[in-house]
Amino acid sequence: MTTTIKVAVIDYGMGNLHSVAKALEHANSFATIQVTSDKKIIANADRVVLPGVGAMRDCMGEMERLDLIDTIKQAAANKPFLGICIGMQALLTHSTENNGVKCLDIIPGEVERFASDLHDPIISTEQILKIPHMGWNQVNQQIKHPLWKNIPQNQRFYFVHSYFAVPQTPEPIAGSTLYGHPVCVALAQENVFATQFHPEKSADSGLQLFANFIDWNGSYDVPPCD
Repeated sequence: MTTTIKVAVIDYGMGNLHSVAKALEHANSFATIQVTSDKKIIANADRVVLPGVGAMRDCMGEMERLDLIDTIKQAAANKPFLGICIGMQALLTHSTENNGVKCLDIIPGEVERFASDLHDPIISTEQILKIPHMGWNQVNQQIKHPLWKNIPQNQRFYFVHSYFAVPQTPEPIAGSTLYGHPVCVALAQENVFATQFHPEKSADSGLQLFANFIDWNGSYDVPPCD
């Protein structure tokens, strides 16, 4: 008999939570997906997703207001955990957004803004790139990981962001893209995986990543990609 996997999508009032939930349901119709801010439901879930869009100050402020900080940290410490967009950035130590915001400090590192004079070194050194980085871009898988299963190398995913993650060390970098310079767009640390791109907006590859996440038991002990 198959056990139903319970997935909690953390609701702290920031982001397209129901789009994420619908995509998770589509990725695995046997999983139970619940959008919630209830600490007991999050604690009892088998998998936890932290999505989010908006300003870091507002996101962290709402997490604190709803008394979710410890619950999020506990979930990230002991079960498969997926951060998306600002939900990935919030896992780092500190963000330079809003004159500086303290984040969850689950993965050591900083969140920095793209430079205003960013150039594309391949297409044109004269053309300034638009900020935010918006649209489809290739993701280079830096490591082998269960969440990359059945997703081709350099597959395109959908992005909308003006800030990007800079982990303290390169070890957690699971994926990168090129936008003026190499940019970390996926992080992996033990039972935690996080993406700067939006899987729920990334067509079949995004659904595959969600399906991989629901199937993942949180184990992570794999060698780097060749």
